Amino acid sequence: MDELRILELIKKGENSRVQFKERLENQEAIASELIAFANTKGGTLLFGIEDKTGRVVGLSYAQIQEYGSKIGNIANELVKPQVFIFTETVEIEGKNILVVEVDEGISKPYKDKNGAIWVKQGADKRRLTDNAEQIRLFQQSGLLYIDELKVPYTSVEDVCEEKVKKYLAAVSDEEEQITPTLLKNINVLRDEQLTLAGLLFFGKKPQRYRPAFCIKAVSFFGNDLAGTAYRDSEDIEGTVPEMFQKAMSFFTRNLHHVQAGQSFNSTGILEISPIALEEMLQNALTHRDYSKNAPIRICIFDNRVEIVSPGKLPNGLTVENIKRGNAVVRNNLIVSYSSKLMRYRGFGSGIVRALQEQPDMSFFNDVDGEQFIVTIPRKQQ
Repeated sequence: MDELRILELIKKGENSRVQFKERLENQEAIASELIAFANTKGGTLLFGIEDKTGRVVGLSYAQIQEYGSKIGNIANELVKPQVFIFTETVEIEGKNILVVEVDEGISKPYKDKNGAIWVKQGADKRRLTDNAEQIRLFQQSGLLYIDELKVPYTSVEDVCEEKVKKYLAAVSDEEEQITPTLLKNINVLRDEQLTLAGLLFFGKKPQRYRPAFCIKAVSFFGNDLAGTAYRDSEDIEGTVPEMFQKAMSFFTRNLHHVQAGQSFNSTGILEISPIALEEMLQNALTHRDYSKNAPIRICIFDNRVEIVSPGKLPNGLTVENIKRGNAVVRNNLIVSYSSKLMRYRGFGSGIVRALQEQPDMSFFNDVDGEQFIVTIPRKQQ
């Protein structure tokens, strides 16, 4: 990192990715900074910069040697699992500062020696005490899959055998008797309770136990989310395949059908590509963050359609990544069931295919709001 880059960082001040430290005085405090960076998006510590003012005070040669050694020990001994850092000395205004860079970790969550988990919150850091937030960090690390967890108070009595039979027919030519052992083998049951994926695909009434895991669909008059007038509204419930079908019906009855060269007796063609709607709806149901207790939202406005999925893109994926077909599986069982029971392949090509059909579609990965928004313009009538 060169002098100009450092001066640019100093000029912009402290933020979620940059922290100033005049001196290294409290090793546990430095450990929590390293942890917060590794648990969030990575960042840079600049030693020899006054915290509040950004004034360059510099470090002596002896301090740089001492700090480099101590920070290496902190990263190895006070952070669990250890984080890997990069250090360098840069001369600024004739004074030496120590630059410490920390990448976003791949083994989240990182903790201090007391087991505390730290994350960045703006220019500050905060300790995670909320269980849902901790679960999301475990999920990002690949140590935990939400859809494989047991749903409390469920039992084999909540399983719809007809739905299981349909799945078995899709995966095997042989008829099998539906027993608790079979349900455990296909990951519907675990310790006599339904897994979340089992509930969402084979449950009699999934929303009895997880009422927020539904789709809230509204067709508004106008183009404002705050609008109070609507043409149609539905709380869509059921299993994932059932919600998919009901949501597609909601689209069909609330979007225009245009003649587009069809004969007079034709029902017309939907103004938005059904393939694009199917792909985006399946993506929302399959890849949403099920650690967030929130519904998927479908908003039909006069000028656009929005599909809002709980959870930002996982594991560092970007909008550009997914446009190229890159994919990360957040819900292993749900993806597996979807590939057998829906028009879903799990190949990563869905968004590429949808963009071919609907090239004016756009995506917004709302990191702060922890949601992913698909926007499709409507044809003006």
